[in-house]
Amino acid sequence: MSYTNALHLGTAHQEWLKILEFYEIDIHILEKRLAEVNQKNTAFESRAEVEHFQNQFIIQRNNIIELRQRINAHAHEVMIDMQKHVGRVEEHKVVEHHVIEESLLNLERIINEIRHHFNRFLAKWF
Repeated sequence: MSYTNALHLGTAHQEWLKILEFYEIDIHILEKRLAEVNQKNTAFESRAEVEHFQNQFIIQRNNIIELRQRINAHAHEVMIDMQKHVGRVEEHKVVEHHVIEESLLNLERIINEIRHHFNRFLAKWF
């Protein structure tokens, strides 16, 4: 089995968790803005878009929770592996690390796209 140095993995996990915390706060702020728009606009078209964004925010919040759980589980597995192998981890843990990183980047892209569409919605209805 192949092993590699894992010192950088632990700091990445902490950074990722902070990024997820930022996006949770961001979604919370967007939801507050959505509630304001919902109160001020009763048009059917705005209601449909409000519901769309509510659903998107719920989905992304769930994605954040799921990714946080994956990161924490991976961090725990890496820590155990590092203890077993004196600061080194099996290569497949590094591969898994990169898969999780790609998931985070994808989540960021999706949330940024939603925010962009949401800002256009705000400009239209606020």
